Amino acid sequence: MMRVIRWLDEHIEEVLLVIFSGIMVFIIALQIFMRAVLDNSLPWSEELARFSFIWLVYIGISYGIKKQRHIKVDVLLVLFKERGKIILNMISNVIFLAFAAVIVYYGNDIAQRILELGQRSPGLGIPMGFVYLATPVGMGLTIIRLIQQLIQQGRALAGKGDFSVELEHDKALEDQDELIESSEKENPEDLIKTDNDNPKTDR
Repeated sequence: MMRVIRWLDEHIEEVLLVIFSGIMVFIIALQIFMRAVLDNSLPWSEELARFSFIWLVYIGISYGIKKQRHIKVDVLLVLFKERGKIILNMISNVIFLAFAAVIVYYGNDIAQRILELGQRSPGLGIPMGFVYLATPVGMGLTIIRLIQQLIQQGRALAGKGDFSVELEHDKALEDQDELIESSEKENPEDLIKTDNDNPKTDR
């Protein structure tokens, strides 16, 4: 049981993002094929792709918190050392946590009301309440990730753990290094050819 919980904690967002992304890509490609080749269209394809995108966005918020990949302004962060960065990041997380809690409360209330009304989508005929549930579910996962991050930050401040606040500039450099390394692994012959074409001369 603990192994399942640990696996879900590590991969739940990735799995959901892959599922909804896969649905979007498949449905859009199928719709293009139907229109271009069969001269026909699926009346529900755009609706399903749109609903998948809505879920994708809200699950992506939680994933961004988990990986510290949300775009943010680093002007204040660069002025502080590591401990100050953690404190500032904790303040930001607490504010975000309060905002997410409000969204979950009202989002769930709206979704439940729509489910009670029995409103259904015109194309697929699915209850629209399930679409609106993307908001409380996604923000609920976000709250869990924020709490986990706050615990890690608190332990780091107490000297019982390690937490590094990543800056956008550092992430950009890391991504650039990863791209360079991957290109070097994929095309080692090009590097050898470049070295041969531009021999170094001793002075």
